[in-house]
Amino acid sequence: MAIRTTVFRGLAYNVLIEEFHDQDSAGHLVAYLASIYVETTSGRHLVRRSRLPGAAETLRREIERDGIRVYRRLVCT
Repeated sequence: MAIRTTVFRGLAYNVLIEEFHDQDSAGHLVAYLASIYVETTSGRHLVRRSRLPGAAETLRREIERDGIRVYRRLVCT
């Protein structure tokens, strides 16, 4: 069982991605959950959850490619 946390820092708020994945002894994926939060001065708000493996990596690539537009899409939806 492993939990991986990634933080993308912004001027007004941060995007926090927590990934949980568990594998059996043979290396097969047993469970996966990615939780995406927006952190502001008032606290942390859950934006989206996904059980699809690789969802957090897709979001990372979008943030690196599109920058602030991804932040706006996350907060406005």
